Amino acid sequence: MTRKIVGQKRGSGVVAMDEACGTGGTEDLGVENDVSRSRGLCLGTRQLYSTYGSRSSSSTAQDSTSLRHPRPAPPPGSLGGRRSYSALAKGGPSIASVGDIIAVASGKGGVGKSTTAVNIAVALAKEFKLKVGLLDADIYGPSIPTMMNLHAKPEVSEDMKMIPIENHGVRCMSIGFLVDKDAPIVWRGPMVMSALEKMTRGVAWGNLDVLVVDMPPGTGDAQLSMSQRLRLSGALIVSTPQDIALIDARRGANMFRKVQVPILGLVENMSCFKCPKCGENSYVFGEGGAKRTAEEMDMKLLGEIPLEIGIRTCSDEGKPIVISSPNSASAQAYIHVAEKVTERLKELANERQKGPEILL
Repeated sequence: MTRKIVGQKRGSGVVAMDEACGTGGTEDLGVENDVSRSRGLCLGTRQLYSTYGSRSSSSTAQDSTSLRHPRPAPPPGSLGGRRSYSALAKGGPSIASVGDIIAVASGKGGVGKSTTAVNIAVALAKEFKLKVGLLDADIYGPSIPTMMNLHAKPEVSEDMKMIPIENHGVRCMSIGFLVDKDAPIVWRGPMVMSALEKMTRGVAWGNLDVLVVDMPPGTGDAQLSMSQRLRLSGALIVSTPQDIALIDARRGANMFRKVQVPILGLVENMSCFKCPKCGENSYVFGEGGAKRTAEEMDMKLLGEIPLEIGIRTCSDEGKPIVISSPNSASAQAYIHVAEKVTERLKELANERQKGPEILL
């Protein structure tokens, strides 16, 4: 039997994360057992406890069994997924049985980062037949539940880890699964860091080829902590073509470089709008900005995503456009970016196997 997360309103976010994953009480969360002061910080957060229930119908019985009773992690140097390579850096903490961890990031909000993360994750699973996970690390503004049409509560495995909820072939985890839809996340830094820790290593991800992390916008403590606590394989930077967005994209790329995270490349979102009547392209936010920035910063431009109404409508309906309209220009662009990401990961894996070149 499995335990299902249920709850009542006005609970503590700290208790929620501890009940879902913790094994040693609230001191595990790094907030000095301060449960009483944390009550009400996240209005509407559920106080979680265990009961018996069944999983969401979107997951198969086989996957459900394997996650509730997780297999031992594969030995070092081997992967649990379908691939035989990994671009993860050697040494340092990581997540057991996860091949590569990709951060999808941007210097600012509103550039389509979450939409890009969702469609790339689904494309990797659908088109390239990889085992993919999707982590919503945007604690203050979780979007994955809506974009992936997931509104159930995660269950807890026998070893007290949350079981990700699956849809479109992607295993997902988000703080949005644990709070009311309209509840603001009013948390200080230590609570955010604790939540991120629980949603990475406190989740029974199972064997994954790739874990896609939808990072919060900006270059703050959450981005720094995720980069330092996980062995990220690389970062994918998302920006729109206008200069004001590209300035922040540069900052985001430089932050990852400072913490020695390879840049997989730059994705230009909302690159152009094609008139449905005359077919003419309109460059609403400027033309060629991402290409110039990529050249100046020695990054690869992995793709240009056009501005289409279908992207917005499909995201609101919880059906990523690579699923709902796979032959559209935007879906093909996302699939192209996903292909480039796999190529970059293989390049980085080969580079890591070669090791440094010694010149005498």
